Amino acid sequence: MSSAGRAVPDSGLVVAARQGDRRALDDLVAASLPLVYNIVGRALRGHADVDDVVQETLVRVIRHLPTLNDPTAYRSWLVAITIRQVRDWDQRRRVALNRDAGLDAIHNVPDPASDFAGMTILRLGLTDQRREVAEATRWLDPDDQELLSLWWLEETGELTRTEIAEAANLSPGHVAVRIHRMKEQIQSARGVVRALNERPGCPDLRAATAEWDGNPSPLWRKRLARHVRDCAFCGRLGAAFLPIDRLLAGMSLLPLPAGLSAHIPQATAPMVVAPAVGPSSNVAGLAAHAPSGLLPSLAASVAVAVTAVTALVVLLPADPAAAPQAAPSWAAAPPASPTVVASPSKSPSPSVRPSPSKAPVVPAVSSARKGVGVWDFAGASQALANSKAGWYYTWGTQHPGITTPRGAAFVPMIRSAENVNATDLARARAAGPYLLGFNEPDLAEQAGMTVEQALDLWPQLMATGSKLSSPAVAFGGADPQGWLGRFMAGAEARGHRVDFIALHWYGGDFTTAAAVNQLRQYLQAVYQRYKKPIWLTEFALIRYDGGRQVFPSQEQQAAFLTAATSMLGQLSYVQRYAWFGLPATDKDKSGLFSDGTRATAVGRAFQAAR
Repeated sequence: MSSAGRAVPDSGLVVAARQGDRRALDDLVAASLPLVYNIVGRALRGHADVDDVVQETLVRVIRHLPTLNDPTAYRSWLVAITIRQVRDWDQRRRVALNRDAGLDAIHNVPDPASDFAGMTILRLGLTDQRREVAEATRWLDPDDQELLSLWWLEETGELTRTEIAEAANLSPGHVAVRIHRMKEQIQSARGVVRALNERPGCPDLRAATAEWDGNPSPLWRKRLARHVRDCAFCGRLGAAFLPIDRLLAGMSLLPLPAGLSAHIPQATAPMVVAPAVGPSSNVAGLAAHAPSGLLPSLAASVAVAVTAVTALVVLLPADPAAAPQAAPSWAAAPPASPTVVASPSKSPSPSVRPSPSKAPVVPAVSSARKGVGVWDFAGASQALANSKAGWYYTWGTQHPGITTPRGAAFVPMIRSAENVNATDLARARAAGPYLLGFNEPDLAEQAGMTVEQALDLWPQLMATGSKLSSPAVAFGGADPQGWLGRFMAGAEARGHRVDFIALHWYGGDFTTAAAVNQLRQYLQAVYQRYKKPIWLTEFALIRYDGGRQVFPSQEQQAAFLTAATSMLGQLSYVQRYAWFGLPATDKDKSGLFSDGTRATAVGRAFQAAR
C-alpha cells in the first residue's frame, strides 16, 4: 500500500494474537507476509531460498512476539527480524560454499525463475524508465541489495526512514548517506542499461562488452559506466532521466507468489502496529497457535525448542533484532562457570543458574563471523577445524603447515612494508576476496611504518582488487590525530580505497562487564568516526605491566569471550572478529587449544560462540 493508504494501527489485533487468539494470529501473519516477502526477495535477488527465509522469519516473529514491549515499534521490529534472517542466511550459505567458489558467489546464485527485478517488471507492468530502474538494480554491489530492499519500500510508501533506521540499528543520518551512495550506483547502472538497450547502439560499447558474459555485475557496471560517462553518444542517452524517487513513488508491493500465498490464511487485515506485551506470556503456547497454513511443523518445533531451553533453566537468546528494547545479554552478571556460558548467544539468567556440575554440554557452533589468529604448532590444523572458526589468518599471505578446514576461509595479510612485493601481492590476490592491511604499523616492533610510507605503498594493495582493510593499529583508532586517523585522512585526500576497518583491542580490566563495555565503547567510537564496517582482528584480556604480559584466569577469559562475542553480535557494523589466538602455550595463555584436540576453557567458550 502507498503511504497515503497505510492502515490505522490496530493494537487490539496484536494483543489478541499474543493472548492465543488463533484468528488474530492468522491475520497478523497474513498482514506481515507481503512486507517480509518483498524485503527478503529483493535482498536475496530472487534466490531459490527466498520462500524458506520468509517462512523462517515469520516463525521467528511468532516465537518472539512476547518480547515486543513498545506498541509503536511493530513494523520496525518486524523489519529488524527480517534483516537478521537475511544476514543469517547469508552467513550459512557462505560457510557452505566450497572455498574455491569464492565467498561472494552466494550473491550470484539466483533462481532463474525468481529474478526479482524481472518479476517486478512483469507483475507490476512497469514501462520505460521504471523498467530501467528495476533492471539497474541487478548491477548493484552485493552489500547494497539488503539496503535496496528497505529503500525501495520507503519510496513505495511501505516504510518510513525512521523505521529503516530503527530496523538497521543506524542513525537516520547514516542511513541517508548509505542510501545516497546506493542511488548513485543505480543511477550509473541506469545509464548502462539504457546504452545497452539502445538500437543500433554505440559501436565502441559493443567492443567494450566483447568479453562480457551478459550477466550484470558490479565490476562490469563500473567498467561500462566509465565508458558511458566518457562517450558522447552514450552519455547523451541519460539526459532525460527522471529522478528515481519520482519513478518509484506510489508503486505497490510485489504480489506474493502462489507458493507462498497458499501457505497463509486468506485474511485481509492491514499491517498493524503491535501493543505492549507483558513478560508473563507463554511463548511455547503462542508458538503452538501458529497459523494453520503456515509451516505447522516449524511452529511446533519452536514450541519444543522453547520447552527444552526452559528445562535447562537458560534464558532465550538475547536477540537485538527480535527484542530491540531488551537489555543486552552481555550486561548481565558474569556467569558462574564457563561451561554454562559457552552456549552460543545464550546468557544464563542473572537470578537462576544451573550448578556447574549439572551444566548442559553445549555443542560447537560454526559461524562465518568468528575467526582466529593462527600460527603453526603441534596439531594446528586439527585444532583449527575443531574450533569451528569460519575464517582465520596467519599475519601473512600463506598458511604453511596449516590445512584450511572445510567451511572455513583463509584471509591473507600484507603485514609490513617488506611484504609489498610482487610475490606476496600475487599470493594475496589469489587467496581473495579479502585482504588485511598492515599489522600494527604504529608499533616499532610490528610493522613500524610512518603514515606517509603506508599511504605511498597503499595503491599496490588496492591493485589486488581485494576488499581491503585499513591497517590494524594497536590502539587509538578513534583518535583523529592518531596513526589511523591520519592515515584515513590521507587516504581520502589521495583517493585511496579502504573498504573496512581492522582493529586490535586488549583489555586490562578483568571484570567481565567492565571489559565488554570498554570494548563496545571503543568499537562505537571508531565506527562513528569512519562509518565503515569493522573487523576486530585481535582481541583478548591481557594487561601489559612494565613490559610483561599479565593474563586473567581461564574462567575470567572464557566469561569475557562469551559475553564479548554476544555483544559483538548486536553491533551490525562489526562484520567479523578474530580471537588471539589459536595455540595455548605457557606463554600464550589466552589460546584456545593446547594441541589438536584439547580445548582450554577459553577454547570451549570459543567453540560455542557465534
